[in-house]
Amino acid sequence: MGGLKGRGKDDTRVVPCRPALTRILQEHVKAEGLRPGELLFPGEHGDTREGSVFRRVWRTARKQVPAPAEFASPLGKRVHDLRHTSETSWLSAIVPPAQAAEWAGRGARVLRATYARCSPGRPRDRRRRIEAGGDLSEPDEVRRTGPRNFDTYATEPPARTR
Repeated sequence: MGGLKGRGKDDTRVVPCRPALTRILQEHVKAEGLRPGELLFPGEHGDTREGSVFRRVWRTARKQVPAPAEFASPLGKRVHDLRHTSETSWLSAIVPPAQAAEWAGRGARVLRATYARCSPGRPRDRRRRIEAGGDLSEPDEVRRTGPRNFDTYATEPPARTR
């Protein structure tokens, strides 16, 4: 496996990680006595492992962990599917697209095109968030005279402008 796509060999990026997974990785680093720059899961000769090795390990683990129905589903069928799950989760959690794109290592334009239909929550939840977004305070005139409907405003002469 090479460096990040479209970046220098030693380029890195910060990606959020669940605390439980962070603890597991920190324990592995400590147990292996790894120093900065060393690989977490090195190949036989200390170099990077091939993608085929990761795919084989993923298939084996996936057969052992989920229930048979989950294994038969497309859920996490490929390691790459985990990336899509993360990006969808971030966008559904209302992470700004530019931030989600940075974490994913892709451009915001590509992320928006790929996940154009991804929006947080179900339609009812989205409407509730819009409606709860803050009421406008009423102008003083409406408070004094009561609300007026559209027809009342439509019959008045146009307001004078400069």
